[in-house]
Amino acid sequence: MKILEANAGPLTNFEVLDFLRSKGAAKDPTRVLAKVLPSEYKVFDYLNQTSACNQTREAIINFAEKSKEYDLAKAEILNIINLRPTTPVELFPVIENCDARMGEGATERMEEIGLMVEHVFPTPQNEPTFEVTPKEGNEAEAMEVQEGAGDADEEPMQTT
Repeated sequence: MKILEANAGPLTNFEVLDFLRSKGAAKDPTRVLAKVLPSEYKVFDYLNQTSACNQTREAIINFAEKSKEYDLAKAEILNIINLRPTTPVELFPVIENCDARMGEGATERMEEIGLMVEHVFPTPQNEPTFEVTPKEGNEAEAMEVQEGAGDADEEPMQTT
Protein backbone atom coordinates (compact mmCIF):
# COMPACT_ATOMS: atom_id res chain seq x y z
CA MET A 1 0.00 0.00 0.00
CA LYS A 2 1.32 3.41 -0.93
CA ILE A 3 0.32 6.64 0.81
CA LEU A 4 -0.83 9.07 -1.84
CA GLU A 5 -1.51 12.04 0.39
CA ALA A 6 -0.58 12.16 4.07
CA ASN A 7 -3.19 13.69 6.37
CA ALA A 8 -5.72 14.24 3.58
CA GLY A 9 -8.44 15.03 6.10
CA PRO A 10 -10.51 13.69 8.94
CA LEU A 11 -11.90 10.16 8.70
CA THR A 12 -15.24 8.80 9.81
CA ASN A 13 -15.31 5.93 12.27
CA PHE A 14 -16.55 3.75 9.40
CA GLU A 15 -13.45 4.58 7.33
CA VAL A 16 -11.14 3.74 10.24
CA LEU A 17 -13.00 0.47 10.83
CA ASP A 18 -12.84 -0.34 7.11
CA PHE A 19 -9.09 0.33 7.10
CA LEU A 20 -8.54 -1.94 10.12
CA ARG A 21 -10.61 -4.68 8.46
CA SER A 22 -8.52 -4.38 5.30
CA LYS A 23 -5.41 -4.67 7.45
CA GLY A 24 -6.66 -8.01 8.78
CA ALA A 25 -7.99 -7.11 12.23
CA ALA A 26 -11.24 -9.03 11.70
CA LYS A 27 -9.65 -12.14 10.18
CA ASP A 28 -7.28 -13.10 12.99
CA PRO A 29 -9.13 -14.35 16.08
CA THR A 30 -5.85 -15.22 17.81
CA ARG A 31 -4.54 -11.70 17.18
CA VAL A 32 -1.00 -12.87 16.48
CA LEU A 33 -0.92 -13.53 12.73
CA ALA A 34 -2.07 -10.24 11.24
CA LYS A 35 0.17 -7.19 11.12
CA VAL A 36 -2.09 -5.24 13.44
CA LEU A 37 -0.86 -3.53 16.58
CA PRO A 38 -2.53 -4.22 19.95
CA SER A 39 -3.74 -0.63 20.10
CA GLU A 40 -5.32 -1.06 16.66
CA TYR A 41 -7.16 -4.14 17.92
CA LYS A 42 -8.53 -2.06 20.78
CA VAL A 43 -9.74 0.58 18.33
CA PHE A 44 -11.22 -2.18 16.14
CA ASP A 45 -13.06 -3.72 19.11
CA TYR A 46 -14.40 -0.32 20.16
CA LEU A 47 -15.58 0.64 16.68
CA ASN A 48 -17.32 -2.73 16.30
CA GLN A 49 -19.53 -1.70 19.24
CA THR A 50 -20.55 1.62 17.66
CA SER A 51 -22.83 2.55 14.79
CA ALA A 52 -19.82 2.42 12.43
CA CYS A 53 -20.08 -1.37 12.23
CA ASN A 54 -23.43 -1.13 10.39
CA GLN A 55 -22.67 1.85 8.15
CA THR A 56 -21.88 1.71 4.46
CA ARG A 57 -19.99 4.09 2.22
CA GLU A 58 -23.18 4.65 0.21
CA ALA A 59 -25.14 5.59 3.35
CA ILE A 60 -22.48 8.11 4.36
CA ILE A 61 -22.48 9.71 0.90
CA ASN A 62 -26.29 9.73 0.94
CA PHE A 63 -26.34 11.44 4.34
CA ALA A 64 -23.77 14.04 3.25
CA GLU A 65 -25.93 14.89 0.22
CA LYS A 66 -29.16 15.11 2.22
CA SER A 67 -27.57 17.23 4.94
CA LYS A 68 -26.59 20.01 2.50
CA GLU A 69 -30.01 21.62 2.91
CA TYR A 70 -29.28 22.18 6.61
CA ASP A 71 -26.04 24.11 5.93
CA LEU A 72 -23.97 21.99 8.31
CA ALA A 73 -20.19 22.32 8.56
CA LYS A 74 -18.01 19.37 7.52
CA ALA A 75 -17.02 18.77 11.15
CA GLU A 76 -20.68 18.71 12.19
CA ILE A 77 -21.53 16.19 9.47
CA LEU A 78 -18.56 14.07 10.54
CA ASN A 79 -19.69 14.12 14.17
CA ILE A 80 -23.26 13.22 13.23
CA ILE A 81 -22.00 10.29 11.14
CA ASN A 82 -19.75 9.08 13.96
CA LEU A 83 -22.15 9.61 16.87
CA ARG A 84 -25.46 8.82 15.12
CA PRO A 85 -27.54 11.24 17.24
CA THR A 86 -31.27 10.82 16.67
CA THR A 87 -32.88 13.28 19.08
CA PRO A 88 -32.63 17.07 19.40
CA VAL A 89 -30.99 16.60 22.81
CA GLU A 90 -28.19 14.62 21.18
CA LEU A 91 -27.93 16.96 18.17
CA PHE A 92 -27.79 20.37 19.91
CA PRO A 93 -24.25 19.86 21.31
CA VAL A 94 -23.01 18.66 17.91
CA ILE A 95 -24.23 21.68 15.92
CA GLU A 96 -22.55 24.95 16.85
CA ASN A 97 -24.85 27.93 17.53
CA CYS A 98 -27.80 25.75 16.64
CA ASP A 99 -30.51 28.16 17.77
CA ALA A 100 -29.04 31.10 15.87
CA ARG A 101 -28.30 29.15 12.69
CA MET A 102 -31.55 27.19 12.51
CA GLY A 103 -33.81 30.10 13.45
CA GLU A 104 -37.27 29.86 14.98
CA GLY A 105 -37.88 26.19 14.22
CA ALA A 106 -34.53 24.90 15.50
CA THR A 107 -36.08 22.06 17.47
CA GLU A 108 -38.20 20.95 14.51
CA ARG A 109 -35.19 21.04 12.20
CA MET A 110 -33.22 19.00 14.74
CA GLU A 111 -36.04 16.46 14.76
CA GLU A 112 -35.89 16.36 10.94
CA ILE A 113 -32.14 15.73 11.05
CA GLY A 114 -32.65 13.04 13.71
CA LEU A 115 -35.26 11.29 11.56
CA MET A 116 -32.93 11.52 8.58
CA VAL A 117 -30.12 9.94 10.63
CA GLU A 118 -32.46 7.11 11.72
CA HIS A 119 -33.56 6.58 8.12
CA VAL A 120 -30.10 6.67 6.49
CA PHE A 121 -28.07 4.84 9.14
CA PRO A 122 -29.37 1.54 10.50
CA THR A 123 -29.70 1.00 14.23
CA PRO A 124 -26.63 -0.77 15.58
CA GLN A 125 -27.39 -4.37 16.51
CA ASN A 126 -25.64 -4.01 19.84
CA GLU A 127 -27.21 -0.67 20.79
CA PRO A 128 -28.95 -1.04 24.15
CA THR A 129 -32.68 -0.57 24.23
CA PHE A 130 -34.32 0.52 27.43
CA GLU A 131 -37.77 -0.60 28.46
CA VAL A 132 -39.43 0.44 31.67
CA THR A 133 -41.76 -2.17 33.06
CA PRO A 134 -43.86 -1.46 36.12
CA LYS A 135 -43.44 -3.66 39.17
CA GLU A 136 -46.47 -5.78 39.91
CA GLY A 137 -47.60 -8.04 42.72
CA ASN A 138 -45.04 -10.24 44.43
CA GLU A 139 -42.22 -9.01 42.20
CA ALA A 140 -42.53 -5.54 43.75
CA GLU A 141 -42.41 -7.01 47.25
CA ALA A 142 -39.43 -9.17 46.30
CA MET A 143 -37.61 -6.12 44.94
CA GLU A 144 -38.32 -4.18 48.13
CA VAL A 145 -37.02 -7.06 50.23
CA GLN A 146 -33.86 -7.32 48.13
CA GLU A 147 -33.25 -3.60 48.26
CA GLY A 148 -33.68 -3.56 52.04
CA ALA A 149 -31.55 -6.64 52.60
CA GLY A 150 -28.22 -5.83 54.12
CA ASP A 151 -26.00 -6.93 56.94
CA ALA A 152 -27.74 -6.58 60.27
CA ASP A 153 -24.38 -5.74 61.85
CA GLU A 154 -23.95 -2.59 59.77
CA GLU A 155 -24.74 0.74 61.32
CA PRO A 156 -26.96 3.12 59.37
CA MET A 157 -25.10 5.84 57.52
CA GLN A 158 -25.47 9.34 58.91
CA THR A 159 -26.51 11.88 56.31
CA THR A 160 -26.30 15.09 58.30
